[in-house]
Amino acid sequence: MTKTGNEDSIRVAVSAVTLTLRRESEEEAPHIVLPLVRRTREPHLGDWALPGGWLDAQEGLEEAASRTLAETTGLAPSYLEQLYAFGAVDRSPTRTISVVYWALLPSDAVDRQIAAYRAAGHAPENVQWFEVADLPPLAFDHAQIIHYALWRLRNKVGYSRVAHGFLPPEFTLAELRDAYEAILQRRLDPANFRRQVEASGTLIPTDRFRTGSHRPARLYRYNTDVELADRGPLAPEETRTP
Repeated sequence: MTKTGNEDSIRVAVSAVTLTLRRESEEEAPHIVLPLVRRTREPHLGDWALPGGWLDAQEGLEEAASRTLAETTGLAPSYLEQLYAFGAVDRSPTRTISVVYWALLPSDAVDRQIAAYRAAGHAPENVQWFEVADLPPLAFDHAQIIHYALWRLRNKVGYSRVAHGFLPPEFTLAELRDAYEAILQRRLDPANFRRQVEASGTLIPTDRFRTGSHRPARLYRYNTDVELADRGPLAPEETRTP
């Protein structure tokens, strides 16, 4: 095993930046939130940190990311993407390389999964959701990791369907615009947005409508033959973009 100068082993950890949209009321714009876990041991006892844990010798990286996220928060996202590997020498008292994944989840999926987790007799311990614009002091370099994840998200929304990760299978154009505005942190002109997304050819209108306090709004869906984000030749055969 590789050793550092002081003969300490290099350890590998996995963490997950799990993002969803929340709104306080129908009148307010949604904002991006994520779960953090309060540490119960040193170092950084009592500080908030990203959900994660150590990589077991017999499991893959994505498997470890899924396992540790489920164990700490009760969440099981259907899509995980590797974000980056953080390995600064001084990021932890012991030499640790952290492979970070990110996941996007619709808020209703988050609610269902947490409810099912609690119904099974479990309850995420020391977990709290925070708005990304108002984070508490974080352990290690986790503030830098979240900042990088949000930067990647803002850049990726311009050339991929990553905003789809925040939405249910069918959604209105207003809901899609809300997701874009939360990611980009700026308002978008509704008429221009509609023209652009309809001209892109990536949306399929359905014959269903969302009803409520406003006039009915048509529901759309993405072409399910297209992957949320093409991960290239390393993606599993069954999930590659044709």
